[in-house]
Amino acid sequence: MKDTGARSRWARLIPIIFIVYSLAFVDRANFGFGAAAGLSKTLHITGPVTALLGAMFFLGYFLFQIPGAHYAETKSAKRIVFWGMILWGILASLTGMLPNVTLLIIDRLLLGVVESVLFPSLLVFNTHWFMRPERARANTLLILGNPVTVLWMSVVSGFLIAAVGWQSMFVLEGIPSIIMAFIWLALIQDHPHQAQWLTPNQQLGLQEQLTQEQQSLGKPMHYWAAFKSRDVLLLAGQYFLWSAGIYGFILWLPSIVKEASGLGIGLTGLISAIPYLLAIVLMIGASYFADKSLNRKVFVWPFLLIGGIALYMSFSLGVHNFFLAMILLAISGGAMYAPYGPYFAIVPDIIPRSASGESMAMINSMGALGSFVGTYFVGYLASATGAPNDGFLFMSLCMVASAVLMLLVRTRNHATVPNTHQRPA
Repeated sequence: MKDTGARSRWARLIPIIFIVYSLAFVDRANFGFGAAAGLSKTLHITGPVTALLGAMFFLGYFLFQIPGAHYAETKSAKRIVFWGMILWGILASLTGMLPNVTLLIIDRLLLGVVESVLFPSLLVFNTHWFMRPERARANTLLILGNPVTVLWMSVVSGFLIAAVGWQSMFVLEGIPSIIMAFIWLALIQDHPHQAQWLTPNQQLGLQEQLTQEQQSLGKPMHYWAAFKSRDVLLLAGQYFLWSAGIYGFILWLPSIVKEASGLGIGLTGLISAIPYLLAIVLMIGASYFADKSLNRKVFVWPFLLIGGIALYMSFSLGVHNFFLAMILLAISGGAMYAPYGPYFAIVPDIIPRSASGESMAMINSMGALGSFVGTYFVGYLASATGAPNDGFLFMSLCMVASAVLMLLVRTRNHATVPNTHQRPA
């Protein structure tokens, strides 16, 4: 087997893309802590408007997914991620400086627009650097930036708000993205043949194996044809429902925990971090076995079903047994996160590279719409009914429905594609 520089690729690239996605997630998820800490009270905003503010990010996030992925595939993932980090760092900091709700709505919308190019661009980037039997783990270590970030951010943001206020929290947490943009620019290359840290033999070996994978998928496909394919449409609908469930959970968990427990914002942050500990363990395990078997689907739908059921059970308990409800929330949060790596390895398994990036972006854009619905509707329910757990029933139904749609997707198993597996040394 030819040397593809696995050790160098994993050691050099994964930490950087992990940090980049982590910083992006700080700047989108810390809104929940600002809302729980008094943003609405300070700016005299009603509950439904607060829910709309949280959801506006995802409306913007929907808009430029496909153009972002297309640019990353045909031009440069390196350039688009660099400028994205600069702009979203500025917009994230402005969240703590703007004096009225109109400007905040515009800011959150633009933040979503800028960040919309990031995730599909990084998924495209991974297809340029990691082979099929590596891809679920590479995607997982990228997406781990989500739960790991929420884990430490839940603690840091809570105590940062307690120390300097929610406005300064937003300002301070936007600055690292701008700094990281220049580190990304200095260390990242778009393609293996540009990487001087790989030997010529490693560059050639990696490119040959990536080419062999593409040949196994048949003729190149235009992305409009991919968008109309049965399985891409099913994945788009499935990810809409999944995102409606999980982002309602992420954005409003701090507020729900704070109201149900009656604790201060610092301890609320600590408790809100618990589900993400389990998520980290399950994501790593699911991606490892999905790469080992190359049967992605079986590591997706069962977790989503478990997540939905655990959410429903937590909803049923309500605030009357907070300890048991939090155990179920931890199980649900872990299960909802576990399938991400295998899930985003499915599209490159079934769609040629000529259309896989745009297909992943289309699916992710539908997830953005689902996130908008989940974020707004869960927040609206909490405001309209005065019961913080009412949104859990909505989220649980979305998760169960997403598991059912996932069962209908036709995926490729290990027998249909040559195994070019090379584990990172």
